[in-house]
Amino acid sequence: MRGLLKFVRGKRMLVALVAVLTLMAATFIRVTDPPFLTAVRELTFDSYQQLFPREYHPGPVRIVDIDEASLKKYGQWPWPRTRLAELTHALNEMGAAVIAYDIVFAEPDRTSPGLVLQNLSADNLSDLESFKSELAKLPDHDVVFAQSLEESPSVVAFAVLTHAGGRLPISRSGFAFGGENPASFLAPFASTLPSLDMFQTAASGSGGISLSEDEKGGVVRRAPLIFTDGTKLYPSLGVEALRVAQGASGVLVKSTGASGEAATGNSAVTELKIGSFVVPTTAKGEVWVHYDTDRKDRYVPVIDVLDKTKRDLITPLIEGQIVFVGTSAAGLLDLRTTPLGEVVPGVSVHAQMIEQILSEDFLTRPDWADGAEALATLAIGLIVILALPAVGSIGTAVMGAVIAASLVGGSLMAYLKNGLLFDPVFPSLAVLFVFVAETTLLYIMTEREKRFVRQAFGQYLSPHLVNQLEEAPEQLVLGGEMRDMTILFMDVRGFTPISEQLTPTELVSFLNTLLSPLSDIIQHEEGTIDKYIGDSIMAFWNAPLAIKAHASHACRAALDMLKKVDELNESDAFGFKARGLKTQSVHIGIGLNTGEACVGNMGSSRRFNYSVIGDAVNISSRIESSCKAVGAELLISDATRRAAPEFAYLEAGEIPLKGKSEPVRLFALVGDESYRHTEGFRLLSKAHAAMVSAMRDGNAAEAALHLEACRKAATGRQSPFYEVFAAAIAELAEHQMLSGSVPEEGYLPLGAAEQEPATPMIDQT
Repeated sequence: MRGLLKFVRGKRMLVALVAVLTLMAATFIRVTDPPFLTAVRELTFDSYQQLFPREYHPGPVRIVDIDEASLKKYGQWPWPRTRLAELTHALNEMGAAVIAYDIVFAEPDRTSPGLVLQNLSADNLSDLESFKSELAKLPDHDVVFAQSLEESPSVVAFAVLTHAGGRLPISRSGFAFGGENPASFLAPFASTLPSLDMFQTAASGSGGISLSEDEKGGVVRRAPLIFTDGTKLYPSLGVEALRVAQGASGVLVKSTGASGEAATGNSAVTELKIGSFVVPTTAKGEVWVHYDTDRKDRYVPVIDVLDKTKRDLITPLIEGQIVFVGTSAAGLLDLRTTPLGEVVPGVSVHAQMIEQILSEDFLTRPDWADGAEALATLAIGLIVILALPAVGSIGTAVMGAVIAASLVGGSLMAYLKNGLLFDPVFPSLAVLFVFVAETTLLYIMTEREKRFVRQAFGQYLSPHLVNQLEEAPEQLVLGGEMRDMTILFMDVRGFTPISEQLTPTELVSFLNTLLSPLSDIIQHEEGTIDKYIGDSIMAFWNAPLAIKAHASHACRAALDMLKKVDELNESDAFGFKARGLKTQSVHIGIGLNTGEACVGNMGSSRRFNYSVIGDAVNISSRIESSCKAVGAELLISDATRRAAPEFAYLEAGEIPLKGKSEPVRLFALVGDESYRHTEGFRLLSKAHAAMVSAMRDGNAAEAALHLEACRKAATGRQSPFYEVFAAAIAELAEHQMLSGSVPEEGYLPLGAAEQEPATPMIDQT
């Protein structure tokens, strides 16, 4: 047994150690945040957008699309810049708030007259000088396009390069800083591919069109708002378009160190203010793009814009709009994958980014989200580790499932209500991993315990109790131990007359029918069946497993046993009425006592039993045998009453015991907690106490008056109890008539012999 207890303690420590180490490993992974974890987290956020994409509100953002139909009409790309000038003029005349080209015009137009002249020679043209003279009269295409840009609110583009050798763009936007200058801590680009200087100078602004793509999946989840060469800042195409559309002169960048921003030790951009719009950003100055599906409502084909017959139809779609000019033609290779799983033109990403800024429908991931998720992983893991020994595997699994569901639900609600991005997956998976590691090891070690428990106790304890011992073997204390216990004795009243009317087979069937459900009730209330003695049951509580409020469990079991006997009688479960036996119903008596007793394995080395002995057991047996004399079905000792005061009791008498200077006070247990608080019991208890007091004083007349009040308030099954009191009061009255006096120290109608059963509540002094 010591070996088992040592094993149990060692098992607990080992399981806890493995679980804690597993949890620490999971927390370390979360803190270091390897790429695979970032990928899983972003897939979770993608699923949110797929389930609940941004609601589309037709807003002042439009895409003028160089689509397949436009290419078919105007020829392959690149078009002459005069065509783009025509497009720019048309959009300006329609009232576009800004015209932003998602196209880098890095080289001169090869169809311009000047470039054509450079490539002409006498070998391919007979009258070269005359032709050159005519070409020289034509305007340069790039100049024409530059003039259209200058006459319109326009933005041209530059692309960020990963290699050196490019040129820096011309920045037309001013930048102000709140906090640290982002140019000092953001990763600088190597170089850029800008549009021609004449276009950058002519246009109202110049912005970067490069997007932040996942290196492996190619999914565009975030878009940079600012770029840097390490010295200066440059806006993105969308930021510049929004600035120009509002007529703002610059952009305010807020970062760590600014007023209201906590100094975390890590430099980071927190938000941009573009005109009247404030945009929350990632630490790198990016914005999470909150996508809507790529719907046709955003697009207007170039062919429709340039078709003068449709001018009245198209103008309302362009007027007051932030217009992005881009291409959806597959052959021009400007296609991107979004978290929604769609492949969209790159210009759609810029347009949707501006839509969410205008509607202030942002997705944000707070800078403290990583720390919160790591802390959640650690905290929930500790809850699971602590819960497993307390509530078991199933309870812990349910608790873990509820916590995981709460994390997912909370994360989803944060996304839907506030656009916040929190990862519920890794904390849930980490806790699951901890739980699996913990329960697997626990299962292996628990199986070893269970084999020992079944071998040691299966021969003399009920399967129900064996199962409890298997679940909590550390509570076993065998070999003799003094414990505070509650002991129950139950006996069938009038068993001899019953047995005389039954054959041996019928008698066994009767006992099984009676004792089986009564035993089930005892075990249901966590009691241990000690033994069956013919028609009697001996049971006890608080061993081998410690039971809180064991006296209350015993009282509740005794009351339920009486109810069960009533049900069996009512349904004629014993068949007495059907067979016309003289005995029509069965009655039992139950005695309960609480006190210290010795419990453990008792018997010989070859045959033993787990049982309890001591004065508390003997007193319980005497209490049960006193039920008939007192007229009560269920008697308990004063010790049990004090241990379970919540039940309904009536004072019943005293038992004088051999070798004891003080008798044992008895109480009839007549109801549970709910009955104790009824008006009927209140009246009965008051009348009963008054009757007992009168009997103590030797006042038979007064006692008789209170007896009548008790009879009126008592239930039917309490009638025998008061018949015994009535006999005692009558004997008291007779004594007074014969002697003409009241006993000096009370009255004992049944005598004071130590072996006699109890009397109704009369002082035994």
